[in-house]
Amino acid sequence: MALSLSQIKNKALSIRIQTLQLHGLAPEARIASSLSNVEVMTALYYGGFLRMDPKKTDCEKRDRFILSKGHGGISLYPILADLGFFDSSELARICQKDSFLGGIPDCIVPGFETTNGSLGHGLGVGCGMAIALKQKKSKAKVVVMVGDGELNEGSVWEAIMFASHHQLDNLYLIVDQNEKCMLDYCKNVVDLASLKGKMREFGWKVHSSDGHCMEKLLPAMKKLFGDKARQPKVLIAKTVKGKGVPRLEKDPLCHIKSMNVQEIEQIVRELQS
Repeated sequence: MALSLSQIKNKALSIRIQTLQLHGLAPEARIASSLSNVEVMTALYYGGFLRMDPKKTDCEKRDRFILSKGHGGISLYPILADLGFFDSSELARICQKDSFLGGIPDCIVPGFETTNGSLGHGLGVGCGMAIALKQKKSKAKVVVMVGDGELNEGSVWEAIMFASHHQLDNLYLIVDQNEKCMLDYCKNVVDLASLKGKMREFGWKVHSSDGHCMEKLLPAMKKLFGDKARQPKVLIAKTVKGKGVPRLEKDPLCHIKSMNVQEIEQIVRELQS
């Protein structure tokens, strides 16, 4: 069941705060990448767009969500805990020896379909799931999230071509377009300036939205998942890497930067006020 706009916005704020706090417990986890996709994943899970049962994670009828940008995964942990995929007490044990919650998530985490520490795999796996579901005449859909830096991987474009060729209309790609990769702005590494045009040329139906404004993001997702075109669909979500932390937002190297506990506490206080 979808929450109201105000409820989803409150959830997003809570998820952002919890993501920062998780980074305080596990400094090895990538914080900037996890902050850029908070609203997108909050909208996805609380907006009524995914059909899944936290108590039946292997149900054949479930929708599949693949977080291909695994380095942005800690912001999904609070969502899964809140929805009942695992007990929220597990969050405090992140990256401890006996915890299943790591800095890079894998499929031992309830609610995670795949392991994506290495970039470029998620969409290909999603294609396999999507074509198998079509052969089974299943109504389940497959949703994959990638970062724009991940689009530098050739395997992603192989999957993009494969999905188009096989008319995988049950496959949905979300691009977290935060414009930064590991070591610089994306445009300075491999410039994908006309991403919308490229995706259209590769046979995908293209949608776009601000990736942080719920008033725009929720209608964009409703349009994306309601699109009946017989082709794969993509939502290009314009985001800010390190969203909510001014120092990270302005830093082209924020992907590999960490925050100390004092800085996290200060940002959390500002967000709560």
